[in-house]
Amino acid sequence: MEEYVYYNNLFDIYSSLLTLKENLIFKDYYQEDLSLSEIAENRNITRSAVQKTVKTVLSKLEKYENILNIYKKNVSLKEILELDDITEIKKKINEILEH
Repeated sequence: MEEYVYYNNLFDIYSSLLTLKENLIFKDYYQEDLSLSEIAENRNITRSAVQKTVKTVLSKLEKYENILNIYKKNVSLKEILELDDITEIKKKINEILEH
């Protein structure tokens, strides 16, 4: 389940960098919870083509995150919002800005 949420979060951030086909198949699989076979039938493509597209999308999402770190920074910023100590807040923000 954690992986499912993680990839959906990455998709929310980076979906505009994917092709229309990749967007549609990701949404079918991860958001509509359709099986590979159902997607293949609905889109008139092979099951292996759907599986390959899903793997490609996950790979791209990971690549974009490894380069841009937007998700990681968002998580860090949300954690900082929970802090009360201004010195600690400043320290954590500086750590984010240095990376």
